Amino acid sequence: MAVNDLAEPADETLMLAYAAGDASAFEQLYARHRGPLYRFLLRHLRDAAMADEFFQDTWQRVIAARQGWKPEAAFGTWLYRIAHNRLNDHWRALKHRPATPEDAEARTERVPDPDTPERQLSEFEQRRRLQVAMDELPPEQREVLLLRLEQELTLEEIGEITGVGRETVKSRLRYAMDRLRSRLNE
Repeated sequence: MAVNDLAEPADETLMLAYAAGDASAFEQLYARHRGPLYRFLLRHLRDAAMADEFFQDTWQRVIAARQGWKPEAAFGTWLYRIAHNRLNDHWRALKHRPATPEDAEARTERVPDPDTPERQLSEFEQRRRLQVAMDELPPEQREVLLLRLEQELTLEEIGEITGVGRETVKSRLRYAMDRLRSRLNE
């Protein structure tokens, strides 16, 4: 068996197969992207019910657009662009951008650690401080930071998703990192 036989098909190949009627190709795309996409939406909306709704809506838009889809950009870039646009529509409809949540501490989940209680508390406090600092970032900076760190996208891919140039992405990323460093060093 050749090495290529073992390789997973590219997202673009799967999307083309899905557009041609292969439902199993969609299942593979969905399985590959559901977790990261949901986390992306949840981080922006900070509400599980809304994240569920936006998640379903994003996939419905993928399904609706399958016949006209062209592999001009990576599938992941296209998928996150749909989610990004859906978020922008939501904020525009509310006539505001997301504000820093007052209950960020309450929403920060504690991830269990098998070590000592003191270490658990210390790590929990670090995660909580990071989450609060992330929540305090301007939405544009938080978005590029999440796309870069969680989705591991390139600056160019982030620019395609957010509709800004590479240098703007780089600048937002730098300012986000500077703000996080400053906030965490307080």
